This record gives sequence, C-alpha cells and structure tokens, in this order.
Amino acid sequence: MRVTILTLTCEFNIEVSPQETILQIKQKVEQLLGVPVASQTLTISGWELVDGLDLEDYPIVTEGTKIDLTIKHTQPSLEHSSKIQIVVKFSSRKINIEVDTTETVRSLKEKIHIIDGTPIKRMTLFFSGIEMEEDFRNLSEYGICEFSEIIVFLKTMSRLVADPPSRKLSLVVQTSSSLLNAASIPLEMKDSSTINDLKELLLMRKILPMDDYIFIHKQRIMRDNCSLRWHGVEDGDCLYVFKGTVSRGGY
Repeated sequence: MRVTILTLTCEFNIEVSPQETILQIKQKVEQLLGVPVASQTLTISGWELVDGLDLEDYPIVTEGTKIDLTIKHTQPSLEHSSKIQIVVKFSSRKINIEVDTTETVRSLKEKIHIIDGTPIKRMTLFFSGIEMEEDFRNLSEYGICEFSEIIVFLKTMSRLVADPPSRKLSLVVQTSSSLLNAASIPLEMKDSSTINDLKELLLMRKILPMDDYIFIHKQRIMRDNCSLRWHGVEDGDCLYVFKGTVSRGGY
C-alpha cells in the first residue's frame, strides 16, 4: 500500500507493506531524503511509531494514511553504541537478541515472546543471580551489557493461579477526532478485567456506538482476552480507542 510522509517543507508517497517494521520505513526515508534513521521521528496524530513494531501493529495505517516526519538535529553522540547483543538462555536452548540498553524489562519480555512464543506471564528473568522483577526499569539499570546472559525461568501453572488480588483502576478512554469528536471518557474497572470486558461495558452503556474497536495503551495494541493488569495498565492511565479490528493470527 502507499502512505504519505509529511515534513515541514514537503510531502511524498512511499510504498510499504504491513509486514515492514517502522525501522525499515525510516531506512526508506533515509534513502530518499538522506536523513539518518536516528534523527527521524514518525508520528500519526501525535503518536510516535515505535521502531521495534511493524505496520500490522498499527491498524490505523491504511492506504493513503499521512505520517508526520519530524527531523531531530542532534549533535554527534555515542547513542548508536546502546544497541547490544545479549544471550537469552532457557533450560534447554539459547537465543540471541539485539536490544537497546534503554529498553525496559517488559520490552525484552515482549521480544522474547515474539521470537520464541513463550507467554510473557510465565517469564521470570534473572541476570547475575538477581531477578529482573521490575518490568519498567531499563536494562542498563540492571547492568546489562554486550553479550550479557539473561536466564529465563518459567513459572508453573500453579504459581500463575496465585495472582495478586484485583484492585480498582481509574482510567480515561480517549477517542479519536473522528469518533465522538475526541471525547475523554472516565471509567473505573478492576485490573483483572479484560479488554473484551471494557468493550462490553462501553457498548452496554451506549457510550460507544455498536462497532468493532481497537484499544491502544502506551503505543501498543491491547489484546482482547488479556487483562488490564497483563497490559501493565496503572491507575490514572489513558487508553486510546479506534474503530477497527486486528487481523493478525498471532493473538
């Protein structure tokens, strides 16, 4: 499909496929404009497109979508050196993964899930005998460096049953400008509620018209059958809602 890249001074069209990553699209822009990938920020309606995801993670991108390109004029730095290779070790196998030391533990778990299929909820990560138990800490805070070996322990199903008790969250559901004129909808829900529960509540109360919807939290598409707790939603967080469906088979 074809999308339009908008800058302050020009706009141009490029051909992309749903399987392309945001990073690959930035590489195309670099070839056309000569703007280094590290200096590019791609956004849609103010939301930044994340390098590690592909267009299938953003169903709002369709034929003719306009993507804003912001060019950062940065001084030379050693930022590129934050990309490192690490070894992720299971009980019977190892995999190599490229990460950025500024990524979070949660981001690493998601990469492992994408590459290996291991459920995020079952993972416990250890480095140098220390559990990496805080999902939102950066890898650098745990001392991760080039070729560090991360050990993955898998929680048993009996341990998974012992989830912490549910707690109530105050949320804001933000619609797009084309849906209810960019309304902000305050809600209270248990963190054990799934995204399907959230959809049913909004439809039942007739807050949203009957349709299919996609919810996004911190630039990531939320999975219908997974809970707010599973997605890392905290009290006071904002969820964004768009009309549409996710057609990926990996869910």
